[in-house]
Amino acid sequence: MEENLTRPVPDTGRLDLKNDYVFKRIFAKPENNTELKELTEAILDEKIKTIVVTNPEISKNYKDEKLGVLDIRAYMNDDTIVNIEMQVSNVNTMIDRNITYSSRVIGEQLRIGDNYKILKRFISINLLGENLLRRNAYHSIAHLKFEKAEPEKYVDMGYEKEQEVLTYKVEYHYIELKKFLKKNPGISSKLEQWLWLIVGEEDKVEMVSKENKTIEKVVEDLDEMSADEKERWEAFNRKLAIWDYNVNIQMATEQGKEEGEEIGKKAGLKEGEKVGRKAGIEQGKKEEKEEMAKKLKREGINIEIIEKVTGLSKEKIESL
Repeated sequence: MEENLTRPVPDTGRLDLKNDYVFKRIFAKPENNTELKELTEAILDEKIKTIVVTNPEISKNYKDEKLGVLDIRAYMNDDTIVNIEMQVSNVNTMIDRNITYSSRVIGEQLRIGDNYKILKRFISINLLGENLLRRNAYHSIAHLKFEKAEPEKYVDMGYEKEQEVLTYKVEYHYIELKKFLKKNPGISSKLEQWLWLIVGEEDKVEMVSKENKTIEKVVEDLDEMSADEKERWEAFNRKLAIWDYNVNIQMATEQGKEEGEEIGKKAGLKEGEKVGRKAGIEQGKKEEKEEMAKKLKREGINIEIIEKVTGLSKEKIESL
């Protein structure tokens, strides 16, 4: 989508830090090193001497890279690799992605003949817009842990306290923002302050800005970014790409269901039942497109653009 469209992106106030483009633009800038350090300290609950972002740039082709991940990778205290990712939707693949990424990062540290003791600690921080874990906490920390020994395999070695964690060199943090909102905590801790900033509730943002000068600086940077029409377009393009990606995922899922229906038919599924299900799938696709069109209209986006994105007619869009 080009910037010289018939209408500029409407002024909808401060940009959303939950947009991963905005999040990275704010926290990956070298001049915002203090802000990233204090956010990371609040999440890890440990003091950080230094943190250096290794991928501050955003690829010019990121919109063409199948919704590439706009994460922040950094070295912390020179002996820890940390990866911070904002994921608003489609969080169900996060765990597999974390495992794949951490395995690659760990493996890339060593060359043939290297001593395994040089391996750096790896921490994955995931800020999630949807709930993922069956856990009663908005901030969950995972390590590689041992299962409880089966009685027939027990050997009394005299250990008063057995080793529970295999290694602390791999650590995963999952912060589920919907659970944080349900908890609705105060602003007494640093983590609470930073999460209220990320959630973006105006009254809470104002409160935490008064409590925390570093957060106040982030808000100033965010306001400056929000006043830049080019940045607003980039942020909007990213949001639009995510919506489009989600619809495509949904449609691909439904296509898989249709193919399953065909297999069912061959196995003796009643024709009437198949037709009914197919009609339901088509209706679902239509409703997805209409919902996207409604969201774009609320953003004040040009009707012609909405037509291209959704495939709906001008008349239908105007009637929504």
